[in-house]
Amino acid sequence: MSILFDLIRDLMTKKKMPSPVQPGACDDKRSDLGQRVFLNVGGGSKHIQVPSHYSGWEHVLLDIDPATDADVVCDARNLEKFEANQYDAIYCSHNLEHYYHHDVRRVLRGFLHVLKEDGFAEIRVPDIGNLLHFMVERNLGLHDIVYQSPAGPIAIHDILWGYGRQIEESGVDFYAHKTGFTSGSILDALTQAGFMEVVMLEPCALFELHLVGFMQTPTADQLDLFGDKTISRHKVDSAN
Repeated sequence: MSILFDLIRDLMTKKKMPSPVQPGACDDKRSDLGQRVFLNVGGGSKHIQVPSHYSGWEHVLLDIDPATDADVVCDARNLEKFEANQYDAIYCSHNLEHYYHHDVRRVLRGFLHVLKEDGFAEIRVPDIGNLLHFMVERNLGLHDIVYQSPAGPIAIHDILWGYGRQIEESGVDFYAHKTGFTSGSILDALTQAGFMEVVMLEPCALFELHLVGFMQTPTADQLDLFGDKTISRHKVDSAN
């Protein structure tokens, strides 16, 4: 196992990838946009840290698990049934992969429905393309450990299909991963759902994709929330 961690350290050094971190460790600048409201989709608990650029915002937690301290207990596939234009932002960290491929657009359309006309959705998902490249390049097996998390060792199998220990101990399948994303497929998912511009950001953790879908062309203040993390911007051609 120590050899594997040496390989990961070498990979992170060569590619300048961030170390594995806890959810919410992607902290940049504090918000100076005043009191706003963001919906944390699938966040599990308000005790789990969210990025500091949401400091000062009202935090509304949505989760499917009634055992959480969620403000809204709901399946995110049903967001289109809610009142429209409620939230300035959505934060969805490692939740979108818990829906089947055919339901992803439904969830994203729900995001668009509840966001205000100038709102945005910040999304983090596992980077399956990078993971598979790493796996093949190192000739690793599905159950090889790739890093240690606060919850315990994480194997390739856990990143692909969900944290096995959590699924086993909970006895519920909504902790399982039902789809996966590459940088191209998550970008396509957001633009096809209806976001007008997508900004790819530096990942907050190893094997992660981090991006923001905007309802409109983002303002300078909105982009400033994410500091210097921007990798690329993708604007939808309104003529198409």
